[in-house]
Amino acid sequence: MGIIKYISTDQVMAQHKAMGTHISLQIYGAREDPEKILDQTKVLIDHFEDLLTVNRKPDHPRYGLSEVTRVNAQAGKEAVQVSSSVYGLIKLAVETSRENFGFNALIGPLVKLWSIGFQDARVPGDAEIQEKMKLIDPWMVELNDDDHTVFLKQEGMELDLGGIAKGWTADRIRDLWRAYGVEAGIINLGGNVLFVNPCPKRANGMWTVGVQDPLKPRGENITAMMIPECSVVTSGTYERFLEVDGHKYHHLIDSRTGYPVETNIAGVTTFTKNSVDAEIECKRCFFAGQPIANWVNDRRLGAIYVYNDERVEKVGLDY
Repeated sequence: MGIIKYISTDQVMAQHKAMGTHISLQIYGAREDPEKILDQTKVLIDHFEDLLTVNRKPDHPRYGLSEVTRVNAQAGKEAVQVSSSVYGLIKLAVETSRENFGFNALIGPLVKLWSIGFQDARVPGDAEIQEKMKLIDPWMVELNDDDHTVFLKQEGMELDLGGIAKGWTADRIRDLWRAYGVEAGIINLGGNVLFVNPCPKRANGMWTVGVQDPLKPRGENITAMMIPECSVVTSGTYERFLEVDGHKYHHLIDSRTGYPVETNIAGVTTFTKNSVDAEIECKRCFFAGQPIANWVNDRRLGAIYVYNDERVEKVGLDY
């Protein structure tokens, strides 16, 4: 799969490109051939991308395989049956969207209107925004648990699992690696990081992770810490934005208002046991604009808030 590199006899790295990002995988020791495991990992990633992507053009050789694309194509027309795994992810995304804290798996029409991060980015008029707001209501999705069908009730609605799919995929990779007896590993899906099992290089099993400095180039950290096996995900305003008349509009649009959220937070990094939770909780913490009372629990290990003035605030993570 891509480039496989042996760091040592029991540490193997691989690179892969999928899901619109660069993927890095590391395995430390395994019962079976690590190259075989990494090849199977590639197959798994590509399979999930085939099922979940909404970003392929019609001339793509594997266009039409996405179950989510089929759901969107029938918006306002009829329900579409999907596989059990995809249905479970869609249900999680829709139910989370209904909590109305900022995350919204139906926000696609609004994101495309702003198009922040692309050449056609612009500040749309309020009338345009209000029109698109009619298409992003998660209560307009009908889910049928008996036959695993999904129905978007209004034409023009779009389901996009991009805000949750990488975390869910990382968790499935971890399942695969554990089934193959991988001693430990690191799954990095374009910045969504999942540490698998305790670190074999330290007696306490802790891993080291850095938190990006929002005012510096990618890879330069504002802080670093030791953590147990968990997932690490960051949401921030500093990588994609549009500047018009001296005002910056970042790409994190609040589905409750139709506009990029106004906040003093430059970025939030969450640490959770499962990667899909890190995707969700990162957005929950970001849109809250400040630490949430009683947020830390058995699944949510902690969070680091970095503010626009570079102040750093840590929640939980008492290791």
